[in-house]
Amino acid sequence: MADLTLVEQAAAVRAREVSPVELAGEYLGRIERDNDQVGAYLTVDHEGALAAAREAEALVSSGTPDLPPLCGVPISVKDTWPVKGLRYTAGSKVFADRVAEVDAAVVTQLRRAGMVLLGKTNAAEFGCSSYTETVFGPARNPHDLTRIAGGSSGGAAASVAAGLAPAAQGSDGGGSVRIPAACCGLVGIKPTRGRVSPAPGPDSAGLATAGPIARTVADAALLLDVMSTARPGDAHQLPPTPAGHFLDSARRDPDRLRIGVIRGPGSDDPSCRQACDDTAELLAELGHDVAEAASAGPDDYRAEFTVVWSLLAGSVPVPAEREQDLLPLTRWLREKARGHDALTFMSALVSLQATARRIAGRYDRFDVVLGSTTARLPPLVGGLVDADPARTFENMLEFHPLTPLANITGQPSVTVPVHRAPDGLPAGVLLTGRHGAETTLISVAAQLERAKR
Repeated sequence: MADLTLVEQAAAVRAREVSPVELAGEYLGRIERDNDQVGAYLTVDHEGALAAAREAEALVSSGTPDLPPLCGVPISVKDTWPVKGLRYTAGSKVFADRVAEVDAAVVTQLRRAGMVLLGKTNAAEFGCSSYTETVFGPARNPHDLTRIAGGSSGGAAASVAAGLAPAAQGSDGGGSVRIPAACCGLVGIKPTRGRVSPAPGPDSAGLATAGPIARTVADAALLLDVMSTARPGDAHQLPPTPAGHFLDSARRDPDRLRIGVIRGPGSDDPSCRQACDDTAELLAELGHDVAEAASAGPDDYRAEFTVVWSLLAGSVPVPAEREQDLLPLTRWLREKARGHDALTFMSALVSLQATARRIAGRYDRFDVVLGSTTARLPPLVGGLVDADPARTFENMLEFHPLTPLANITGQPSVTVPVHRAPDGLPAGVLLTGRHGAETTLISVAAQLERAKR
C-alpha cells in the first residue's frame, strides 16, 4: 500500500481496494520501526490517526458519492504549525511541552480533504535554518543517514523519503520546502504569496508560506489544491481556484515556454551543475526556448534579508530566562534583532520590496527560470554548523543561494528531482515562475518527470 502514490492511494480508498485503517496502520508501524534512526517525527498521534482512519472508513462504507478528495489518506505535519491537542515545539526546547490550542488554517484544509494526520515532524528551531538539527536530534537523509535532510522542513521531507508518510506539509520562508525536498529526492512546491493562509500565525514579512512535499509532481499538485485557502485578516490573498485545478495541470504538457537558465558559480558541486545543465538540454529537446539568464545569488538580497530574518526570529516570544535554552544560531539572530528598531525593520522591508521588483524585472522576459536548488549535495549532519553563528548563516546562503529569491518576490517555485550523483545522493533543479502561475510550473515539472522515466 505504501508503494502507491498519494493520488493512487486516494483512488484505491474510494474504490474500496484499500482500507484507511490498514493504510494508517501500515505507516504507524513503519514509523515505530524506522523513525528512531531517521528522526522524521517528534510526535506521533497513534490514537488520533487511527480514530480519523476509522471515521474515513465509515464514510467510504456509507456509499456517499461526495467523498473528500483525499479521504483516508495519511500525511505528516511540520511542527512549526499547530495541530490542536498535539505537542507544538517549533523545534525548540523552550516549547518542548507546549500543546496547540487550535489548528492552523492549512491543517483545517487537510482535515476537510479527509486526510489522516499521522503526527508532527522534526523542524529547525523557529524554522530559522536550512538544516534540521535541534535538541530533539537531527532529521537524517534516508538516502544516507550520515547526511542532512535539509531544513527547515527536514523531518517532513525525511518522513516521505523514508516511506513514513505518503506526503508531507512543510513551509518555506527562504527555501525550507524546496531545500529538504531536493536533499531527499522529492518534489516540493513553494506557492505564490497569498495562495495558502498562514493563520493563525502572522505574515509580517510575506516571506513564508506552507507548501507540499511529495514523491511525484501530481501528488504535490493535489496537496496544493487542498492546502489553498484564504482567511480573514491574511495580509495577502489570491482568488480561490477550482477543485482539482493544480492536479489537472500536472496531467497536461505546457505550451512552448521561454526558459532562462541561471548558471551557478564554478564552486558548485559537479552533480548540481550537471542536474541543471542536463535539464536545460532536456527542456530544449521538449520544444521550449531555452536561453542563458543573468546570474543571481546572496549578493542580491543578503543585507535586507538578514535584517528581516533576524527580526522574524526575534519576534517569537521567549521568556528572558529561557534564552539560554535556544540554539546558537537562533540566539545570534535574536541578538541581532535586538539591535534593530522599528524604523530599521520598516526600512529593510521597503528595501526588500525594491529588491523583489528588481529581481523579478531581471527575468521578466522568461516564463520560467531554471537553476540548481542547492549548490552542493547534502552535507554531513553538522556540516553547515560553525562555532561562529554568523559563519553558519553564510554557510546556509552558500548552500542554497537561489531559493530565497522566490520568497522575496513572492513568486511560485518548485524543486524537481532529476539527477543522482555516483554515490546515490539526489540533486534537484529549481523552477520559478510568474506570480500566480503555479499551473505553468506544475505542467513543466510533470513534463520533466515523464521525460525522465
